[in-house]
Amino acid sequence: MMALLASGAYAQATSEEEELSLAFGDKATVSIATGNQQPLRRAPAVATVITAEDIAAMGATDLDEVLETVPGIHVSRNVQGYNPLYVIRGIYSEFNPQTLVLQNGVPMTMMFIGNRGNAWAGLPLENVARIEVIRGPGSALYGADAYSGVINIITKSAADISGTEFGLRAGSFNTRDAWGLHGGKIGSVDVAGYLRVGSTDGFTGKVDSDAQSINDGFASTHVSLAPGSVSTGHDAVDGSVDLAYDKLRLRAGYRLRDHIGLGGGAGSALDPVGQGRTERYNADLSWNDIELAPQWKLGLTASYFEYITTYPTPLRVYPAGAVVAGTLFPDGMLGAPNTWERQQRASAVVSYSGMAGHHMRFGIGQDDLNMYRTQEFKNFAFTPGLVLTDLAEVPVGDSFLAPRRRIVRYMYVQDEWNFAQDWALTAGLRHDRYSDFGGTTNPRAALVWDASVDLTAKVLYGRAFRAPSYSERYSVNNPVLRANPDLKPEIINTLETAFSWQARPDTQLQLSVFRYAVKDFIRTAGFPATRSNSGVQNGHGFELEATHDVRSNVRLVGNYAFQRSTDETSGEDAGYAPHHHVFGRADWGFASGLLLSGQVNYVADRDRAPGDTRPKVPDYATVDLTLRTHRRSSNWDVAASVRNLFNADAREPSLYSPGHPTPVLIPNDLPLAGRSFYLQVTYRL
Repeated sequence: MMALLASGAYAQATSEEEELSLAFGDKATVSIATGNQQPLRRAPAVATVITAEDIAAMGATDLDEVLETVPGIHVSRNVQGYNPLYVIRGIYSEFNPQTLVLQNGVPMTMMFIGNRGNAWAGLPLENVARIEVIRGPGSALYGADAYSGVINIITKSAADISGTEFGLRAGSFNTRDAWGLHGGKIGSVDVAGYLRVGSTDGFTGKVDSDAQSINDGFASTHVSLAPGSVSTGHDAVDGSVDLAYDKLRLRAGYRLRDHIGLGGGAGSALDPVGQGRTERYNADLSWNDIELAPQWKLGLTASYFEYITTYPTPLRVYPAGAVVAGTLFPDGMLGAPNTWERQQRASAVVSYSGMAGHHMRFGIGQDDLNMYRTQEFKNFAFTPGLVLTDLAEVPVGDSFLAPRRRIVRYMYVQDEWNFAQDWALTAGLRHDRYSDFGGTTNPRAALVWDASVDLTAKVLYGRAFRAPSYSERYSVNNPVLRANPDLKPEIINTLETAFSWQARPDTQLQLSVFRYAVKDFIRTAGFPATRSNSGVQNGHGFELEATHDVRSNVRLVGNYAFQRSTDETSGEDAGYAPHHHVFGRADWGFASGLLLSGQVNYVADRDRAPGDTRPKVPDYATVDLTLRTHRRSSNWDVAASVRNLFNADAREPSLYSPGHPTPVLIPNDLPLAGRSFYLQVTYRL
């Protein structure tokens, strides 16, 4: 979202200038590009850093709101649970496993689907210190799924909090949140703690027609709930603790989402009854900067992640009274596919800086990815045809997926070489060996040139892969979507150039230009749909970012992203993602302690997928405003926000399924939230 801050100095800081400076924080360094902290301008990647101060200024309360401001990223939606799709540079898929999301460097990936989970229900930002994003491949450092980009969410340490804070927020859709943060010391141990509870009824966007509307036409019934509202409510609990002593650090957390609404329905039929529940337990222990010998250092990390998804109130694939394949379902077509996953990861990194101009990094690791339990309840069976049964547990052998375990072992090497004054070459290579489908090797290379004091240029190449998920390779007894145990990883090769120019002391510009080629993209075709590595997609585009300090207390930030992606099988546009995406924000510090921030987000020119004859997805523009105080002489901080000020009719594209008898199940796309208001109060002891 942000270009680097202008570096110009001013003769004397006014109170308004201090306010504006505090509203942005330090974005001068980034760690996600190489694993080492380094200046953002010289990082061998196209990177963006969003600080806690940025988040507060824009009034964002959820990760999705922040990522929509990053150039090259558009947050779309999946019909199932309205889960976010972080679409980077036009690479779109139904569940978005091509974008890797990390928390403190540890993947948040659910192995069943391959994404962040199919019942996400938001990620709050009160405990987030900064978010680092790289657009483009990252598999040479991060392995699987660092395909179109990598997002690392860094939580707050004791130093970031430094005291005790309590907060309350209320707003539209009966949204309520309360949280507490504490950062301090117990003896020589740095301690940070966080607890948040919240709930929301969710917005009530209207769907005019759904999958059951189509079934009604076939079966001469009238049971569809459309026109009707999507279900996007949930209850939430988030908690974490962060303990640090010398070079040791232990972090642990718990995340509960309960009574999760199913969005537009599991089968694209509105479902106000079914509800999901997810629990996440995480812990990671790191011991860094261990001196092995002169110029040699060792870092060790171990992590544990448990992810549980259940449906205490079974989802309704189709509503009560539906007739499916000639069978009447008086209570609806019900199902509850439950999964339990346990992920254990261990890694070691050795760095060496004994060669002049070189900083080398060697890494090894193992991931134990175990979906150790599955359970399914449903009131239907498909052998030999659709049969109505009592809602009961399905034997494991007949369930949607048997338990699975995947072992991944990997090693990598990376060299940052300053081979001449103002020139640096970063090269890396990583090999991953999977227990179920073999190995994959992915290189990277980045040349960075400080052409002048004000201009830095980069040329970047990277190859990345996305591992097939458990459901893609091993799911069974799905009558409309078949797994393929022979699936290979998806592969992408990307070439980029980037420029960072300090045009004036108060103005900075950044430009990145990219081209990529995707092969072995996992696609589905036919009916029943069968998965295969049949997709080939090429894309190109650019992203332009600018920051300008109009005055000491007024700052303008904006970006424009353009992309074109072609499905090479059909020769048509790949669809779904916007060709043009514009974001702009203005921050004005005034009245000795107030900051007014306004932003506009414009999403335009979205083609349909090949074969989808509907008109283009309508463009939309939203405007948000936030007015907040910043603590100076008072311990209180108050913020008021309005999102989508002009109540724009914003929609995200519904899925097109080629080969399906009814390839479009929700014709008029997925509505987003209208105008909403929020008030937040925090108090610091």
